[in-house]
Amino acid sequence: MERDMFDTMTMTKTVGALCGTLLVYLLGGWVAETIYHSGGGHGDDHAMAYVIEAEEETGSDEAVEEVDFAVVLASASAADGEGLWRSCRSCHALEPGVNGTGPTLYGVVGRDVAAVDGFGYSGALVAVADVWTPDNLNHFLENPKGYAPGTAMGYNGMRKIEDRANLIAYLDSLDD
Repeated sequence: MERDMFDTMTMTKTVGALCGTLLVYLLGGWVAETIYHSGGGHGDDHAMAYVIEAEEETGSDEAVEEVDFAVVLASASAADGEGLWRSCRSCHALEPGVNGTGPTLYGVVGRDVAAVDGFGYSGALVAVADVWTPDNLNHFLENPKGYAPGTAMGYNGMRKIEDRANLIAYLDSLDD
């Protein structure tokens, strides 16, 4: 007599194994929940194991000291600014008349805004400044979209005032 591979007994064993596995899984989950969440509720009456004391902040009425950019620029390093130039060169060139995604930055310090021939500027820049003074460049480099809303420049800005001063000193040192 030949035995069928899927007879009733084999099928019963398979279903029993699956049910047993499911039962072990569910009981394991219940035991884990019981272990990890034992120890009482988490309401207002729940006492902490330890308390870390922290100094309370007192509201300071002192205004944040505003740093004069002219003072920072006076001590700026053109050599350090050259290292910062790396983030600019993906869109700008330093050679006169060579435009990239952005206009050439040769002679930008003291140059009229939107004055590079052959470059299509967004109108937002002309509305905020007439000349790229060090102070105007400082504000623009800090937050281009905040200084000139609608500008096409996709750069997020340079946060440190010293970095902006160093970069402006480097750009100023390139021309006479």
